[in-house]
Amino acid sequence: MKQDILNAACSKCSLSETCMPEGFSPEGMQKLSEIVAIRLHLRRGQSLFNAGDPFRALYVIRNGFFKTSLTEDDGREQILGFQMAGELLGLDGIVNESHSCKALALEDSVVCAIPYPDLEKLSKDYSALQHHMHQLMSSEIVRENGVLMLLGNMKAEERLATFLLNLSQRQHVRGFSQTELQLRMSREEIGMYLGLTLNTVSRVFSKLGATGSIDVKKRYVKILNPAHLKSICDKQPHLECNHSHSEI
Repeated sequence: MKQDILNAACSKCSLSETCMPEGFSPEGMQKLSEIVAIRLHLRRGQSLFNAGDPFRALYVIRNGFFKTSLTEDDGREQILGFQMAGELLGLDGIVNESHSCKALALEDSVVCAIPYPDLEKLSKDYSALQHHMHQLMSSEIVRENGVLMLLGNMKAEERLATFLLNLSQRQHVRGFSQTELQLRMSREEIGMYLGLTLNTVSRVFSKLGATGSIDVKKRYVKILNPAHLKSICDKQPHLECNHSHSEI
């Protein structure tokens, strides 16, 4: 893992609107820039942190894509989520001061490290930042509850439709295409996340392709009929298709 010292201020970063609280003062932004001192470069397959590692910082994904996972007692991998540029990693470590899961880069990635003691101190001086942190933690709870509901209540087709629409919405928020998805994860990893077998994931992809909802070429997915995908996951009246993931 390579690291370097940041040269550009946070205010000049393309992710500043995602990272900063709305209306954050220029003074507060400058002080936050000063504590975001390290940028980490990870190759595909490298871990940002592992379960049991001491918790020292929160990480904002500047470029790239990650998965978070844990290993069950029987050795099986349980994927907890997938995170893209503009999203946050490391909240799992706050409660016990050690990480409870592993964060692995699915492609060459860059993250900004924010030392948590410095962030905590700064958030006490700036209420907007403290409020933003509380929102992040709350959204993480909502996300985890949403995943539990997804795994417990949805059929295979509903799970995959929800997953694709969620990725689409998160990309759109960050200024990327809402209809064209380049999946960084394998179908097996999608299955691990959704609680489905590899064969089931492949079958549902084929079914959605046959109905004209999507066009699939290996890991490239083009959403042709988002309304139909939404109608599939709308069969679950108490769930929304766009489960939000943590952002800073």
